[in-house]
Amino acid sequence: MGIATFKELCLDTHPAPGQDVNALGRFWAAATGCGFEPARDPADPGDVVGSEEGTGIALCPVPEPKTVKNRVHLDVSVADLSELTDLGATVLRAADEEIRWTVMADPEGGEFCAFVRTPERLAPYRVFELAVDSVDAEASARWWAEVFGVEAENKGEPWWWFTGAPGFPSEAVAPFWAMVFGPVPEPKTVKNRLHWDVYGEADDFLARGATLLWEMPRWTVLADPEGNEFCVFPQP
Repeated sequence: MGIATFKELCLDTHPAPGQDVNALGRFWAAATGCGFEPARDPADPGDVVGSEEGTGIALCPVPEPKTVKNRVHLDVSVADLSELTDLGATVLRAADEEIRWTVMADPEGGEFCAFVRTPERLAPYRVFELAVDSVDAEASARWWAEVFGVEAENKGEPWWWFTGAPGFPSEAVAPFWAMVFGPVPEPKTVKNRLHWDVYGEADDFLARGATLLWEMPRWTVLADPEGNEFCVFPQP
């Protein structure tokens, strides 16, 4: 039986000097097919707001700039890459014989992958995968699948994934939405700039091998067995 419900994504932001504090939020709102909600405080980056809670992205101001490749990134669908470059994305690696997607960077340098789709395969919510680098992809996928109460899958590829977790975007906005764990040789070294929030009880995660990082007034920050940070909110 699962102990968690997916809540939303959270993305760290540290604009460069002179950069619009809302630039990252406006980019991801347009790139994901969501809306952007500016904050009352002009220094606050605002939030990406979707039609469902699981499609939102909370933007979190941090004092440190990005320094290493993101271990957690989003895979998005587009009709044409110009949709993203016109918004301020840059191409890091074009699709080729080895990979069928394009590696891109958002306005703050955060990596993500873009997949060009035919119109019938474009869902209202353009994110279709949350990808997590893992030293042990199978173990990470199985751990998260268990806490969500679903089954991890693998069809002979190096990566593992699962779908259908409570709180994931519905089929109405995202017909296929998955968390995918891909193997990498290097361990995690710095705090992830993209993480996810869940509803649940912190003690239940601790009993399954999570690590307590910080107690906040309204949520608890934990790390999974590979050190990926996530926030646990009480069930509403």
